[in-house]
Amino acid sequence: MIRRWATDTSVSVAKSQAELEVLLDRNDAEPVMLGSSSIEVVIGWLMRKRKIIFRMMLPNPKSDEFKRTPTRNKVRTRQQAHAWKQACRFRHHARPLCITAKLEVVAVRIMRSEEEFLEHIQMPDGRLVADNVIPNMTLDNWIMSPDSSGRYCHPSPATHRKDK
Repeated sequence: MIRRWATDTSVSVAKSQAELEVLLDRNDAEPVMLGSSSIEVVIGWLMRKRKIIFRMMLPNPKSDEFKRTPTRNKVRTRQQAHAWKQACRFRHHARPLCITAKLEVVAVRIMRSEEEFLEHIQMPDGRLVADNVIPNMTLDNWIMSPDSSGRYCHPSPATHRKDK
């Protein structure tokens, strides 16, 4: 099992946010939005004429993971209830690491920025590329069949037929 990085971090959410803002500034990304709710934190920036929206889901404070102890399934005490805040600090602390890795991949030209941030690019209709693509990535849409050379490929829409 892979050990999760910085799960016991004491770095504050505000410090992690400031670190992210410095990171974006150093990479010529112009911050355009920052928002949060009880379920997610969103940061948006402009980079190479594209609007990038990075959403981070927050842990659910009502989850049994935070309401009950893992070994005996007892209700947590007030002191034990800090587990949710710790999980939030961990996610905020890991977010700059994730974005740093993506920016480094672009900087050393392993990938283009559009490729590395593709799922986070906001399209003209306001939705993210991921919101449009992921729902259509089901096995029903990707029935593989061999072509004339024996390689497997996605059938063209004209030849794709669903049997009912």
